[in-house]
Amino acid sequence: MDYEKDVNIDPNSLDVEWLEQPNLMLKYGRIAAQTKLDMDKAKEKLEVVKAELDKDIRLNPEKYDIAKLTESVVASTILLQPEYKEASEAYIEATYEFNMARYAVQAISDRKDALENLVKLHGMQYFAGPYVPRDLSKEWEAKQKQKKVDSKIRMQRERG
Repeated sequence: MDYEKDVNIDPNSLDVEWLEQPNLMLKYGRIAAQTKLDMDKAKEKLEVVKAELDKDIRLNPEKYDIAKLTESVVASTILLQPEYKEASEAYIEATYEFNMARYAVQAISDRKDALENLVKLHGMQYFAGPYVPRDLSKEWEAKQKQKKVDSKIRMQRERG
């Protein structure tokens, strides 16, 4: 995802930008929903790992070199286990991805507000000057072609 590119507005193509706005909102809404799901699954896995370790430590304290079994010893021992550390790191990463996606949705929403204000300025002839009508369909097609090229480039970078 190129969040920064998607948030940018071309003030010379407000009509094309407006056509793109709902697609961007849907795209980032889906990403946010998926990352929320991933975060929830990571949290559940972390809790399961913690419960399994808690049970195992209580049933086999000698396996963990525990002389006296107390709540704080069990809790501390859980935190030191590699499987807990791995699940915790996955949860932290999933939380980060969700937060980034959530902020991207907010940025796309802010983009909508900016577009509305730019259109108002345009209506007040803030950008007045010589004007040549544009072919909206050609502008739209050019933007879609550029997105495909950008996507191919991004995929090549990810592979290599």
